[in-house]
Amino acid sequence: MRVEENADLGIETSSPEEYSISSYGADYLVDGLVRRLRDKSIIIPKYQRRYVWKIDRASRFVESLLLNLPVPAIFMMREEETGKLLVIDGQQRLLTLQYYYEGIFKPDERAFKLCGLRSRFEGRSRESLDERDRIALDDSIIHAIIVKQESPPASAPAGVGPSAVYDIFERLNTGGVQLFPQEIRSCIFHGKFIDLLDRLNKDAVWRRLFGGKPSSRLRDQELILRFLALYHDADRYAKPMKEFLNRFAEEHRKLRDDEAARFAKLFEDMVRTIDSTLGAEAFRTKSTINAALFDAVAVGVAKRLAAGPVSDPTDFAVQLQALKGNAEFVTFIESGTTSETSVAKRLALAIEAFASMP
Repeated sequence: MRVEENADLGIETSSPEEYSISSYGADYLVDGLVRRLRDKSIIIPKYQRRYVWKIDRASRFVESLLLNLPVPAIFMMREEETGKLLVIDGQQRLLTLQYYYEGIFKPDERAFKLCGLRSRFEGRSRESLDERDRIALDDSIIHAIIVKQESPPASAPAGVGPSAVYDIFERLNTGGVQLFPQEIRSCIFHGKFIDLLDRLNKDAVWRRLFGGKPSSRLRDQELILRFLALYHDADRYAKPMKEFLNRFAEEHRKLRDDEAARFAKLFEDMVRTIDSTLGAEAFRTKSTINAALFDAVAVGVAKRLAAGPVSDPTDFAVQLQALKGNAEFVTFIESGTTSETSVAKRLALAIEAFASMP
């Protein structure tokens, strides 16, 4: 399902914050990297882009190490709280090594035997390598660049630290396809809150409203984050939207169980009400979801539900039609949609419209 952006979920331009990072190089033995992946001292974020290499490409990478050829460095960031290393760039290479050492090429669930090669390594699994070659692979070196945010510190108050971490990740990730904001956010703020967004995104009613399978670029998850952030913190909103959402995700990273239950109920009550009274067109201006219309309707409906029972649910449709016919409201969902004025005005109009229902 396409989402009409109007700069809402896309790449927003903003002045980069000034911060300093330290970096240093470190050489890792291949078997040491695999061990660290197994014991979770090196973390490949759950929501980072999926493994996309075919077995031929993965085989060539392993062969390069066996032939003692140079391979690109990997980038990792040291997490301040845990001391663990978060992979920024190098996921495909690290997972390839993990799969080869485990003997299974996970994407196809088949034995990982090197293929597509013109060397003596063709057809060899790690276990079937000559002992000398196996030791050579274990002792192969992969260079890593480790970065750490120095100022402002990653533990700085909300609105200072998170954006710097985000910017570092955005600039250092060198994948062939540019990562979308929620993809980066889900990596650097991985934890209970991101897990909650993932679970809510699979809700059957939400999928009916959004349409289709979960977005590979996490646009649907970003809409859920946007709803929760604007419902609770609209009075703190300041553009760009990207950084506002970063702050909310960072602040709620270590979500308590009672908070998670409250967020889930808020979201689920909202989507079920909209599904039963307004349907999938509630968030659409044409055939696509309009992100600004979504946040206004979702927050407005949720605020009305929080105020108490609704005597006639059909009134939701009446109020939505009135909103879509309001020229002022339409302006705030069609242009300059992430400005402080547009966000505040459209939320206020939607909240007022649905609040008028008995």
